[in-house]
Order: sequence, then structure tokens, then C-alpha cells
Amino acid sequence: MNDRPRMRRSAPRADRPAPELTLALRIQAKRWRELADLRQRVADATQAALTVAPVTPLEGAELSLLMTDDKRIRVVNRDWRGFDKPTNVLSFPAAPPERIASSPVLGDIVLAYETIAREAQDEGKDFGDHVSHLVIHGLLHLLGEDHETPAQAERMEALEIAALARLGIADPYADSEPLAPTPVLSTAS
Repeated sequence: MNDRPRMRRSAPRADRPAPELTLALRIQAKRWRELADLRQRVADATQAALTVAPVTPLEGAELSLLMTDDKRIRVVNRDWRGFDKPTNVLSFPAAPPERIASSPVLGDIVLAYETIAREAQDEGKDFGDHVSHLVIHGLLHLLGEDHETPAQAERMEALEIAALARLGIADPYADSEPLAPTPVLSTAS
């Protein structure tokens, strides 16, 4: 033994079983039906996100996903965020971060087919893998994660990468710039 102070290490996080959510999946745009494993992919992505998320929601908490198109998400983006353009994913938390763990409803995630397909093609990603990533991203937002600051972005990206690794999906941020800050929409009071 020597006199050097020992470095403290945090204990590795034990795997904990993720709660089962009640998923309400609504397919509004027909092109989503081209992804044959959509329901299973969404279920797997939500479980992977819950496994790494610092916040554990209630067993059976409700999560709503709307699979739509650019036309409809543009309207939502304009009406709720003031941006009159389509985007890939929007998240609407049902409760503020400090209450989400005890809320029976997590909120809504909206995904746009064309924007996601275009991003996947431009970035050389598998479309299904990109969908999984955005479901994880949206769910982490509902659970209180954000990327408004560089530190928040780094933390959120690390959680996303860990969740995607559980699904066998490569790091989507490898060789890319950090997430651009975008606010989470809050409909919670």
C-alpha cells in the first residue's frame, strides 16, 4: 500500500429490467407500412431507451407515437414551435421532468417518413436503424433528457449510443458534429 490517494470510481450501473410501456402506435402515412417490422422496431427501441435512461417510468405508462409525413409534421412544427418546415421527430412530454417517473402518461412522439428517409439516404444509414434512433431520441426527451447545452448534448448522445448498441446499431454520431440545440416542446404544466 502506498500514500497516494485512491481514485474514486463510480460503480458500474447494474442492468435493471425496463418497465413495459403501453404503446399507442398510430400510422397516419401509408409509406410507414413499407417498414415491415415497424411495430417490433418501435417496441425494441423503446425498451433499449428505457434500459439506459436515468429515469424509470411507471410500469404500464402510456407512450403515444404518431408515424406521419412531412406535410403533417410541418403543421405541427409550425403550430407548436413556430418553424414552418418539416422535421424528423418531435416530442411532447406529458409531465415535467421532475414528475415524469410518476406519470401514467409519458407523452407523444411524432415522426415524419420523408424527412427520416431523406436523412438516412443522405447519411448512408439504414432507414430502419435511423427510425430506431429517433424513437430512442424522442423517448429520452420525454424522460427529461435534452441537448440545449454541449454538456446535455454529450450526455444525451451517450445514452442514445448505449441504447442503440443494445440493438446492434452503430454509433450514429461517429464522424459527425454534436447535436444542434433544439428545445423540447413542453405541453406539461
